[in-house]
Amino acid sequence: MAAKADVVLIGVPKKLVVDGLNGPFNLHVIPRDAGAEAMIAKVALNVRGAAVTGAPDTMKGDVMARFPKLEFVSSFGVGYDNIDVKYAAEHGITVSNTPDVLTEEVADTALGLLLCTVREFPQAERFLRGGKWMQGQYPLSKATLRDRTVGIVGMGRIGKAIARRLEGFQVPVVYHSRNPQAGVSYRHYPKMIDMARDVDTLILITPGGPSTKHIVNAEVLDALGPNGIVINMSRGTVVDDAALIKALKERKIHSAGLDVFLNEPEVPKEYLDMDHIVLFPHLGSSTVYTRRKMEQLVVDNLLAWGAGKAPLTPVPETPWPPKKRA
Repeated sequence: MAAKADVVLIGVPKKLVVDGLNGPFNLHVIPRDAGAEAMIAKVALNVRGAAVTGAPDTMKGDVMARFPKLEFVSSFGVGYDNIDVKYAAEHGITVSNTPDVLTEEVADTALGLLLCTVREFPQAERFLRGGKWMQGQYPLSKATLRDRTVGIVGMGRIGKAIARRLEGFQVPVVYHSRNPQAGVSYRHYPKMIDMARDVDTLILITPGGPSTKHIVNAEVLDALGPNGIVINMSRGTVVDDAALIKALKERKIHSAGLDVFLNEPEVPKEYLDMDHIVLFPHLGSSTVYTRRKMEQLVVDNLLAWGAGKAPLTPVPETPWPPKKRA
């Protein structure tokens, strides 16, 4: 019988992940304290696999380099900018993520955030709870979905699911991505700025990382105009916070709905002080049902790798089968 592979778990030791990996592998849970260094030093030379249970925990190149036999990294979450896939690809390490199982949940959250932002539902609830209804009706919301066009930034699995929901609301949809998506009938804009001029609502659902950093900047916000709304379901890096805060303060755009932030759980005080925007604490896939599906996919990817099979959901940047190291 082949010896069990050594696998490290970096991040929150989620029960389903720990239970699913403990039997098939020699699992080493890296502590989230000062004991991490000692544990890594003890097991590093034998480690062949890793589970990373989501940002802010990272698996950068310098960490991977400490595990000379590392072959596979199973990452929790659809986004994987916390994993150095460039280093992984260069060193024959395959990386997987957890797409699909969270698509519908995140799309639901995006629509919820959009509705809350457009119709001011959180503000109206605070109005009621504060006893103000006895003194008069909540003011009519200035925004509506009825006259809006939504530009989706990123037309992957989740972008398409959001677009399907918007069709049900009879809201026109266009999109921006590096390349047109096959089988998608919505109008494609090669340039973000051109789309911003033609729409009044942006929903951001593009991956994070250097290629998308600050793609929503002052120029885009100016193009969006005074009725503009920005919904960010992507990563905090995608939006230039300074530019967005300035545009909101000066009412150059109407509002924003933000589910992600640059240094979460820290949120810029300027956002917290604004009552005309809506803020969620990164709720995209936050249901027990979906998180269990994601955790199981982390396990299933590692089990497939451990059995010598192709991982279920490898990311496109890393090889399978893995290339031999030089």
